[in-house]
Amino acid sequence: MAEISLRGITKRYPDGTEAVKRISLDIADGEFMILVGPSGCGKSTALRMIAGLEDISEGELRIGGELVNDRAPRDRDIAMVFQNYALYPHMTVRRNMGFALELAGVDRATIRRKVEEAAAVLDLTQQLERKPANLSGGQRQRVAMGRAIVREPKAFLMDEPLSNLDAKLRVQMRTEVSRLQRRLGTTTVYVTHDQTEAMTLGDQVAVMRGGVIQQVGAPETLYRHPVNLFVAGFIGSPGMNFLPATVDHGAVRLALGTIDLDDRLRSRLSDPALPASVIVGIRPEHFEDAALAGERRQLGMTMRVRIEVVESLGSDVYVHFAAGGERAAAGDLDELAGGEDGGGAASEVVARLDAATRLREGETAELWVDTAKIHLFDPRDGRRLTR
Repeated sequence: MAEISLRGITKRYPDGTEAVKRISLDIADGEFMILVGPSGCGKSTALRMIAGLEDISEGELRIGGELVNDRAPRDRDIAMVFQNYALYPHMTVRRNMGFALELAGVDRATIRRKVEEAAAVLDLTQQLERKPANLSGGQRQRVAMGRAIVREPKAFLMDEPLSNLDAKLRVQMRTEVSRLQRRLGTTTVYVTHDQTEAMTLGDQVAVMRGGVIQQVGAPETLYRHPVNLFVAGFIGSPGMNFLPATVDHGAVRLALGTIDLDDRLRSRLSDPALPASVIVGIRPEHFEDAALAGERRQLGMTMRVRIEVVESLGSDVYVHFAAGGERAAAGDLDELAGGEDGGGAASEVVARLDAATRLREGETAELWVDTAKIHLFDPRDGRRLTR
């Protein structure tokens, strides 16, 4: 078994800085776990501690049930794939893939068999005698993966392996990585800052911020039921829109209009300990051109807005407009915006509409929003209130 268990894992540097703060995480045998978050959140440091490339300051790390805190990387039976392919330029693909086995003293026949089996899986059979300089970026990354596969490790650890590829090739390689992991069934921990990769690849996703795991769950769970503002804003593309609002007599009032709450939410938000001011979260895909909403119009809220920018992607149309009033203010939102202060200026909203819309820039239009799918957050600590 190759389950990986982290219990209270901390990484503290000599100056007292904690890059990872008491994280606990269980990764099941054969599971594809994604660590995702912005730069500096501690995800790569956590991966390097699993690999043994960083010392663990506190906590316990177990792989296959065995405590490995003090084991050297080579004794943990894991294989890493990095952002940098790290291939030997003077060696053929065949030798690059089998070199670790050569160093381990494995016989030539076994090395040849394992390399050719991995090459078949990765569609590299025709490239075995070529050198890295004669390969495309995607082929080089597959060679790096093949080098890991031939070792048949307990776990694969991947640190942003696709970030050096162009956009189209990343999509292709993402599919190949997912297919490969399903076929091999090897426990995999994958680090990325790209939430699209996280949502499309992982069985489970752990969202990190400031060295702390914010939420762990299936991609659909993170999308539909984020625990706080940070997770809600980080997951989803385009990101969730956040607007300031007040709760008053069973309704949420914001610059775009008034949303009547159902009995369950009305009861929950009547708690005097909860704030009168809240932050409303609306995903772009929960808007629609009111002319195309049909019978749904009776189930949500309509609003009149002035369209400022229209972006047509063929399958969808993104429209941008100002919501009026000030932006929602919270520390989580400042971090999502890259550290910029979000207060003061008017709120910009992005709506993702059906490609059939005929809305144009500069016109005043009527949009519809599905109010059953809005989220409400406490601006004081960012927690979601609509749970």
